[in-house]
Amino acid sequence: MEKIEYTGTVFLLDHKYPEPLLNHSIKKLEGLGIKKEDITITDSPEKPKIGAIVVEVFPYHLEIARVRTIRNDSFISGSVMTIELKADADGKYID
Repeated sequence: MEKIEYTGTVFLLDHKYPEPLLNHSIKKLEGLGIKKEDITITDSPEKPKIGAIVVEVFPYHLEIARVRTIRNDSFISGSVMTIELKADADGKYID
């Protein structure tokens, strides 16, 4: 699996998902070379910088993007990659 180049904070966007999903998402990001201590879980990044990594969490995949532009208090990002999250029949994440 390829590594993600980043500096500073990586924002993991949480929209009130269960803790097992967030923990598995962090595990997957660590597999991409992102340090756990660099990950900030938030519902909206506060003052992201151009080039920052933003990870959108969904129940069955992660959408990893890089901030390209900042306008007012919003950011526009471009997708870097999508990571599939796999679960067993009981709903436990398995990869």
